[in-house]
Amino acid sequence: MAASAPKPGHTDPAIIRNFCIIAHIDHGKSTLADRMLQLTGVVDARAARAQYLDRMDIERERGITIKSQAVRMPWTVPVDNEEGAEPGAYVLNMIDTPGHVDFTYEVSRSLQACEAAILLVDAAQGIEAQTLANLYLAMGADLHIIPVLNKIDLPSADPDKYAEELANIVGCDPSDVLRVSAKTGLGVEKVLNEIVKQTPAPVGDPNAPARALIFDSVYDTYRGVVTYVRVVDGKLSHRDRIKMMSTNAVHEMLEVGVISPEPVRTGEIGVGEVGYLITGVKDVRQSRVGDTVTSQHHGATESLGGYEHPNPMVYAGLYPIDGDDYPVLRDALEKLQLNDAALTYEPETSGALGFGFRIGFLGLLHMEITRDRLEREFNLDLISTAPNVVYEVHMEDGKVLEVTNPSEYPDGKVAEVREPVVRATILSPSDYIGTIMELCQEKRGNLQGMDYLSADRVEMRYTMPMGDIVFDFFDQLKSRTKGYASLDYERSGDQAADLVKVDILLQGEPVDAFSAIIHKDAAYAYGVMMAGKLKDLIPRQQFEVPIQAAIGARVIARENIRAIRKDVLAKCYGGDITRKRKLLEKQKEGKKRMKMVGRVEVPQEAFVAALATSGPAGDKPKK
Repeated sequence: MAASAPKPGHTDPAIIRNFCIIAHIDHGKSTLADRMLQLTGVVDARAARAQYLDRMDIERERGITIKSQAVRMPWTVPVDNEEGAEPGAYVLNMIDTPGHVDFTYEVSRSLQACEAAILLVDAAQGIEAQTLANLYLAMGADLHIIPVLNKIDLPSADPDKYAEELANIVGCDPSDVLRVSAKTGLGVEKVLNEIVKQTPAPVGDPNAPARALIFDSVYDTYRGVVTYVRVVDGKLSHRDRIKMMSTNAVHEMLEVGVISPEPVRTGEIGVGEVGYLITGVKDVRQSRVGDTVTSQHHGATESLGGYEHPNPMVYAGLYPIDGDDYPVLRDALEKLQLNDAALTYEPETSGALGFGFRIGFLGLLHMEITRDRLEREFNLDLISTAPNVVYEVHMEDGKVLEVTNPSEYPDGKVAEVREPVVRATILSPSDYIGTIMELCQEKRGNLQGMDYLSADRVEMRYTMPMGDIVFDFFDQLKSRTKGYASLDYERSGDQAADLVKVDILLQGEPVDAFSAIIHKDAAYAYGVMMAGKLKDLIPRQQFEVPIQAAIGARVIARENIRAIRKDVLAKCYGGDITRKRKLLEKQKEGKKRMKMVGRVEVPQEAFVAALATSGPAGDKPKK
């Protein structure tokens, strides 16, 4: 039952309930959030739209959540409710989180602002790999878990079977698993009452110095940095002077309020409340996610826990097609980094592509989304190099080098190369066990264990080289299991491997943008593929151009681009054969001289095409 909109001023922590929704991709998080917004009355029928909290165009197009969204909703529990919740008016702070493995970091930040998590599972598909990953994150953050089965109205739904599966994992009775249809709204009211009943009220000292945890921040062109916080102790009021504890930067709060689901100004936010602050700051580095906000005078001395900074899993170079756009790309990355704390970057130069940045991503989808956002939001045209992981190269003279880019690979004698390893969890119907094992063996995986979650669903655990996962592993897994398998992975140390650097040479000169560090067994296939691709993409020159793939000084593959042949005999109408030979020899000498001084012209389109499709995912969106 909806209540009135939130009033400015302080809210009693006893009536606040902070919770988030966690689930695998496409299990209905955003749709359930839509129903809650409608039931609580914060979004009226006229303003309602599907996936209301997915604000970015790219989220709506791909049908996935990328950024967590916080929203405040009023809810009145009726006196005669079946769930046994205490009747009265409550304030619910909900955070809708992403489901994809690349955005796990977004989920972990959202959990810090909550006391409970709704674990949502599709009643037709059951528990998936990312469901388990998010569940373990929530348990690690010590949250109360509320299990919910969604899509019970689907003809293929089997709620009894999956309720039992869910109950076994969460450790509750199958009858405790709530059953809803987010699409029709069936059972959503019951979920809201259960949230009030089961979620602990936030705990904090209202009289202590103010302490609030920054769990997200976005850059607004007109208002500067908008910082989202969860208040733990004390209160933050309009016009207070606040201090960021990690940087000691001091600002005046120009606006403070809550999101319901659009920004609503309030005089202050107190213990347990989730809200936003605007200080007018334009420098994105002054509002870091995980920092603690306190008052300038009589502030707190001890900061809150913050977050572990995520380590990039995949690196790729991003270069502007127009070199003049380099400063625009630098500013764009700085603004995007505020919105996406997992993004790391540093400048780099390529002989072939000019000035650009080496960027660290959490995964391939993260890379694709970041590139897409840079192109849309900042109107840039970019080339991205093939993604690769970080290798540790041990030289025979004892030096240890960290290689994030194939061009950094040393030329001296290498004693050992160590590559990052991931612990992968694959959930699949048991029919596909053999297919998955075959694929994992191809990718140098080692089976660590296998458990049956139910009679026909199996969980397989592998350790695999990260470099093989970022190539086409996910695409192949989906195609070989008809889309039924799901994958989750996390970093798990490193291992020694037989890796080599494959250089692509044009007319004997290496082109750094096409180089790759690859396993020895796959090097020949990579060389043949790139040489063949470039032969089709590079236009014919006035001289013959050899394309070679080489490991060190040894050429492993070769293609030739034939020269454009001009008809120098056109003006010879018959006559002595020696005259014709002389003209042809002269042409041959000219071509030889041109080959020595000439430079192979590689058009930008060839770089774009070769790098876009030689990368693991190409430009295919993954859902």
